[in-house]
Amino acid sequence: MEWYKKYLQVYEKPFSEAPQEIIEKVKDNIAKLQSNNPLVTVSLIGYNEEKHLLACLWSLSEMQCKYPVEIIGVDNESKDHTAEIYEACGVPYFTETQHSCGFARLCGLNHARGKYHINIDSDTLYPPKYVEIMVNALEKEGVVAASSLWSYIPDKDHSWLGLKVYEAARDLHLWLQSFKRPELSVRGLVFAYRTKYAQKTGIRTDIIRGEDGYLALQLKTYGKIVFVRNQLARAVTGYGTVGADGTLFNSFKIRVISRLKEIGGLFTKKKEYKDEESNLVKKK
Repeated sequence: MEWYKKYLQVYEKPFSEAPQEIIEKVKDNIAKLQSNNPLVTVSLIGYNEEKHLLACLWSLSEMQCKYPVEIIGVDNESKDHTAEIYEACGVPYFTETQHSCGFARLCGLNHARGKYHINIDSDTLYPPKYVEIMVNALEKEGVVAASSLWSYIPDKDHSWLGLKVYEAARDLHLWLQSFKRPELSVRGLVFAYRTKYAQKTGIRTDIIRGEDGYLALQLKTYGKIVFVRNQLARAVTGYGTVGADGTLFNSFKIRVISRLKEIGGLFTKKKEYKDEESNLVKKK
């Protein structure tokens, strides 16, 4: 059985339907994990993530990690039961009233006590060795950040074979891109880095998307960003922007055309990127 399948019992389900024994189990496991002197901070961001957060916390609560850990949450002023889930599972959390991934990630970073920070998404499930493998990468000399891979949860609308082909092509492109432009290969749901450098740099809050890549670009000035290909660090998540493109084939086609136009960038480094007007947060 796939490691994540048991967590699907509460994935895409309202919190009111969650079995109490699972909530108590998650709470007990997290209490045992929490360290007063963490080497790594794992912060979850969530905005109206009631149907995903418990499953994410359940997966994290069963991590196998030799390093001292703290798990904290950020509620981006949700309108559902996101905050209640943090409380029920005994997770210390902070409320960020300014809405965006950038503000939420920055809130988690600013409250991180660990030498390393792993800022993850509440709609994603993480394998038992995820945190340990990411910290192993960060512990190597000269490394300031690490990014790993992710898969999509199979469903009736996406064939197993289609997903594997799509993911294999994407993974290959990200790997090739990571040599010269690692900042383009990172994704916030699978990104870890040294806390002090990220706190110096900060996280952009004036853009709609891409705050993770911009952070990576800044971190690159302090050291190396590594691309973790270990399958034991591969998370699983929902379809996000892939689902927004319609069919998997259409999403694949759109991305292939886009990457072919930018293929020259695989072989050159870049120190700065120009913001697209459409990606800037409009000032009120």
